[in-house]
Order: sequence, then structure tokens, then C-alpha cells
Amino acid sequence: MRKFFLLSLVLLSVFSLVAQNTSYWQQQADYKMEVFMDAKNFQYKGNQELVYTNNSSDTLKKVFFHLYNNAFQPGSEMDLRSQNIKDADARMVKKTKVDGKEVRENRIANLKPNEIGYLKISNFKQDGVEAKTKTIGTILEVILAKPILPNSKTTFTLNFDGQVPVQIRRSGRNNSEGIALSMAQWYPKMAEFDFEGWHTDAYIAREFHGVWGNFDVKITIDKDYVLGGTGYLQNTNQIGHGYQEKGLEVKYPKNTKNLTWHFIAPQVHDFTWAADKEYLHDVVKGPNDVDLHFLYKNNPKIIDNWKNVQPLMVEALRLLNKHVGDYPYKQYSFIQGGDGGMEYAMCTLILGNGTLQGIYGTALHEFGHSWFQHVLASNELKHAWMDEGFTTYVQNVVTNEMAAKKVENPFKQNYIAYVDLVNSGKEQPQTTQADRFDENRPYSISSYIKGSIFLSQLGYLIGQDNLAQTIKRYYHDFKFKHPTPNDIMRTAERVSGAQLDWYLTEWTQTTNTIDYGITAVKEDGEKTIVNLERIGRMPMPIDLQVEYVDGTVESFYIPLRMMYFEKANPNLAIKRTVLSDWAWANPKYEFSIGKPKNSIKKITIDPSGLMADVKLDNNVFELK
Repeated sequence: MRKFFLLSLVLLSVFSLVAQNTSYWQQQADYKMEVFMDAKNFQYKGNQELVYTNNSSDTLKKVFFHLYNNAFQPGSEMDLRSQNIKDADARMVKKTKVDGKEVRENRIANLKPNEIGYLKISNFKQDGVEAKTKTIGTILEVILAKPILPNSKTTFTLNFDGQVPVQIRRSGRNNSEGIALSMAQWYPKMAEFDFEGWHTDAYIAREFHGVWGNFDVKITIDKDYVLGGTGYLQNTNQIGHGYQEKGLEVKYPKNTKNLTWHFIAPQVHDFTWAADKEYLHDVVKGPNDVDLHFLYKNNPKIIDNWKNVQPLMVEALRLLNKHVGDYPYKQYSFIQGGDGGMEYAMCTLILGNGTLQGIYGTALHEFGHSWFQHVLASNELKHAWMDEGFTTYVQNVVTNEMAAKKVENPFKQNYIAYVDLVNSGKEQPQTTQADRFDENRPYSISSYIKGSIFLSQLGYLIGQDNLAQTIKRYYHDFKFKHPTPNDIMRTAERVSGAQLDWYLTEWTQTTNTIDYGITAVKEDGEKTIVNLERIGRMPMPIDLQVEYVDGTVESFYIPLRMMYFEKANPNLAIKRTVLSDWAWANPKYEFSIGKPKNSIKKITIDPSGLMADVKLDNNVFELK
């Protein structure tokens, strides 16, 4: 196993460097941690040694760590935000009725001292010399004993005391399904420093941005607990619990009270684990010799669902590899724990008491994050749509491919939800920092739904073959980096040859909408004149389909001038006429059909439904 780890580390490092250009750099944070968990009192103590490599051209005089556990305390920013946001997350509030009126109580505000979460740091040293620290909510500010020069390393050592909060959001103890310990965001985690500077966002409720590194973690806990999570277990035959070699019976020495689980995780930006005494543990092989672990409660009501989801995830891995690129690690764990579903490095914590379809859908979505968040790792706080949206897109693709009955447009519901957000008047640009959205629902639709449409609509713009190549090249070129919105746009340009800067700007940086309409269909001798209008601010190329009375079908394609691009015919079975391009400065467009008006049955703008037109009733002309 040790040889496997070293080989994996070398290969991942090589892969990371090959695609980089000479101007790109990223920091490195390598962790060694030893932790003792007092499961009875939900408290833990640990020590951390962190080798930090400054690959930037900056001289760093201070560094920052995340202390996520501190969010689960009365008066924290997470507490205040959930008290003041209009549509607070249902997991974070308790609703009761008093005199017929709904009263909302914030769960964090009511936590008792033995129920809160905390992470306390002591004995912080840099290369053996004490450094000054200051805790500000969920951030630890460290004034360094000596500056870290460009292209140099330093070693931090520290001790930490933590308390696992009552589970409210993601991390915690004794959740609604009885999982003892869901240990996410549990350790002092180095904040990211990149070309934009330090990312020191307080933990309020959203997701994360982390530094790539290698983790060596030892967790000591009561021997009856079964663990699952990030990394490769190094002492499988001493631990047992389903990790040992097949056929081997593991016997602990007499009077053994605790076991120390030793995990190695190469080239990840997070480390998460969960533990419970009642976990069943299954392991199945997936494509490319990847071990898929399933840890779930020994509850007769759910065992069949967890057994039946296993072959579905094997197939999901095959399809995700096919559509995005090969999963680079050798294990992934699906763990009952958490408060819905949340992705972590090499694992997910999901609810497990629901239906098979519910478990499958959540597991698939969180699994998809392994590619778009835990390999590509865009900044979720600044560009949540790149992770949530792209994961939703590939989830829709894989779900449809695995379905017994496939649909022509698996993204249809996404477009309906997006238009509903537009009509609500609550949409904010996707450049809005994730915590700054006025309400939770607009954040979710913007990130998951509008982010997914970015890709499905990109297929409308450049063609499905080009889209498929774009996704694969994007993954290949930017894995183990932190891509930004410009990187996906430029990748699409390189693949297709189209100019797409306007698309990135309009779709992600504004709330401009698409609205095209057929304004007139007029007879002109043996020809028919069709008048179109761009009503919305956002321009698009236009696909039209004409259905004739005799049953034949013809299509017309109007390129968008600013793209300097002509899309290939998406349906070779239908005759297509490419018309002159449409310039943005002109809101009106006219073209002719070489048949009389009475021969036309129907004209449709965008029959594919992949253009996010917010008003569809003016997209169709029918001759009554």
C-alpha cells in the first residue's frame, strides 16, 4: 500500500504539471495529523504538522486557517445569517406555531455549551518558533515568526482541541438518521492563497475552496466504530471492519479498547470521515480497478436499497469516466451520514433512509462532484455555478443514459426552473459571492440550474460534438488546478473555433435574458417572408424549423456575427439552409422561404429547447 501511495503521488504530481503553462502556480499544503476521538463526549484532541510550500512570487508575512467548527456557536456569522435570511435553510431552523402564527427558532442560537462546535488552537509554531495567532470567528490569523519567501517551504506545528456539534449543517453528531459522527470540516485547514490573494471567507453556510496537498492522518477511536472517508487505509489487516484482505479474520489483542486508523490521501484539498458502531460495509469493484465502498446503518428497512444502488454506482463511474475523464483515485466511499448530500475528497456523506431512487440520485450528484470539485476544484464561493452547475449537467446526462426510457431533452426541467427564477424578479448575477445572495432559492437555481444550462446551451451554440470535446479537454487541461470561468470559455473556443467571450459575460456576469420572437410571416408571390426580432438583451444564433403541409421539414440557421462561427448541421436527415449572419446592433432580421405561405404548417425557433428563451409563446408561428 505504501508503494502504491508513492506511485500515485508521483503520477498525480506529473499530471498536474504537464498541462500547466509557465505562468501558473499554486500553493501546496502537506498535512500530518494524529487525532484521538473521545466518542462518548464528542470531543477530540489532535496535533498537526503542516509543510507549506509558497510557490507564489509574494513574500508571505501572515497565513490564515479555517476553523469551520466555530460556526456552530450562538452569535456566529452562520447563526446570524440564518436568523436574517428570508428563506432560511430548513435544517437550520425549528418552526413552531404560537397563537396560530409560525415562529422560527434558529437552532444554532439555542445550542448549549456541550452541543456547540469549536476548534481551539494552541502551541502554534513555525519551524519550531512560536508564532502569534488570533481567532476571528471561523478564521485563524497567524502572524509569522519569519516571512515565507517565494519558492520556499516552512513547517507549521500546532495542537487542536475540538468538539463535534449537534448536527445542524453537514458536520456533527447524532444526526436525524442516527449516525454517530459526521466529521467534515473538522480540522484546522490552511486557507487558499492564489493569484487573487488570500481567500479568508467566513464559514456561513456555503461551500469551500482549498489548497492541494497530501494527507497522512491517524485517527484513534473506540474499536467498535467503523470508519469511512477520504484516502487509503494503510493498516487494513489490523483494523478489519470489512477493509481486510478477503478471507482474513481479524482478531484484536486482548484488552484492546481503541484502534488507530491510518489513512493516506495523495493530492486532495480536503479530508473527511464518518464513524458509527452500526455501519455495514460493502466493497465492490468499479472500472479501472477503483474500489467503491458503501457504509450504511444496519437497518433492515434500508439494506436492500443500499445493496441495489451499488451496481448503479459502478455504471455511473463508467459513464462519468466516459463523459468527463477518468477518475484519478483508487477508492470512493458512499457513506450514510451528513444532512442531505455533500461532496468531499474521495467520499460523500448522504442521507440513507429514503427510497432507492432518492439515494441513487443523491449519490450520483455527489459522485459527479469528484470530477468538477475535487479534481478541478474551482472556487465554490466565487463561482459556485462551475461546480454545482457542471455536476448537475453531467448528472442529467448520466441519468438519462442509464434510464430505461430516454428523453430527447434531459435538461427540460432546468430551463423551466430558470425561467421561473427570471419571472420572480429575484435573480442575481452568477458573479455574486455565494453567501451574498439575498435568498437561498435564487442561489440554488443560479448555481445548480443556470450553471447547468451554461453547458447545455453551449451545446446549442457550438454543437454537441464540440461540447463533448470541450468538457473532456477542460478536465484534462485543468485537473488538479483551480480553473476560473475564463478557462472553460477559452477551452470551448479552442475546441470549436468560435468566439465566446460575449457568452461568458452575458450569461454569468449579468441577468440579461434571451427572448426572440417571430413578428410576421408574409406572403410574397411564391415566397414567404419571415420577420424575427431580438427582444431580450442577450443575443444568440438562431435555429429555425419549418414544417410544411405536405409533411416535409426544413431547417434554417442564422449565425451570430460576433461568434465568427458556423455550427455544423445537428440533424443531417433534415435539409438545412445557412442564412446571412445576424449582427447584435440590429434587433430585427428578415429572411425568405422559397415556398408560398399556404404551404407552411408551422415555424419554430429552436426546436431543440436548448436555448434559454424566457418567453416561448412568440417562438412559434402556426398557420391555422
